Amino acid sequence: MGILSSHGRAVNEMTFGVGGHATMRNMAIEHAPEPSQFRVTLFVGPQPVEGRPFTRSCVFNVKKRSWKGGIQVSVVVTQSQIDSLSADIDFPRWLTLALVNLADEDRPSQQERAHELFIEAICWCKLDLALQSGITQENQCLSNDRGIAKVRGAVIERTNFITSYVASELDLIVKDVIAP
Repeated sequence: MGILSSHGRAVNEMTFGVGGHATMRNMAIEHAPEPSQFRVTLFVGPQPVEGRPFTRSCVFNVKKRSWKGGIQVSVVVTQSQIDSLSADIDFPRWLTLALVNLADEDRPSQQERAHELFIEAICWCKLDLALQSGITQENQCLSNDRGIAKVRGAVIERTNFITSYVASELDLIVKDVIAP
């Protein structure tokens, strides 16, 4: 079960400024909420959407406790939405600070993977909103134009969760990182 499950999530504290430098505090573990009525796992993604340039999707397997079987939900986002959400939470700055201690040759692959994980996390936020508002037991697609204002709010609200997810999946230890 991944860090994005309803059974627990890690969060890191916000970055703070010290004498002209930005410092990232140690990660802390946030206690799990009550168990969800849904069991959600990432099936595939993020991947390009065929025939739609600059559009990505993640497909999740979703199983509600009362359902006999699960469904697949495709969550679609455009590159402009990804870029906007990234800017909203200052993800590029956070990533620069998080990768500052990596060797130069390791940084490009970690940056690429971090961006994929960021897309997964925002798709997960979008799926969570759909699950909270009710979802039918049928395979479906959450299109890129569905509820983007609410998605933006959820991503901003879950910034610590998103950055902790990325750090955890990249096996980064984000503590006492100082940017020039």
